[in-house]
Amino acid sequence: MAAYVFDEQNIHWKAIEGIDHLWLSVLDVDQKSGLLHVLYKFAAKQQIILHRHLTLNKTMTIQGEHRLYEIDGRLKEIRPVGRFTVAPPSEEPHREGGGDQDAIVLFAIYGDGALYEALDERMNVVRTLGVQDFVNFYDRDGN
Repeated sequence: MAAYVFDEQNIHWKAIEGIDHLWLSVLDVDQKSGLLHVLYKFAAKQQIILHRHLTLNKTMTIQGEHRLYEIDGRLKEIRPVGRFTVAPPSEEPHREGGGDQDAIVLFAIYGDGALYEALDERMNVVRTLGVQDFVNFYDRDGN
């Protein structure tokens, strides 16, 4: 079977201030049903800030390898292209990143309030991202 490269030229990536090595494109926000669809791009060979997911996330790796890391930076899991994952909310923090190339991952995020907590090295919450943050990133005319 032939391999194809995901063409991201029409994706409008946005950065989240204070979170390096990560870009996003909010595809849809359905506040009535509490469901968001977001494309994330994780930089190759980098790890984003330590964080935890406060709500159910379902993911599909579109490009590259979606890598998850333990608190101490050790590789925990590799999700290759085509991997679909259901991840319930968890108190266990982790980092994420791309493999040898940028990883692009489609997230379906379920929730109506706080969605993620970003943590410092001492496990203190330094930022909470909620639905309204994603509404602010959402551009109905071009993601």
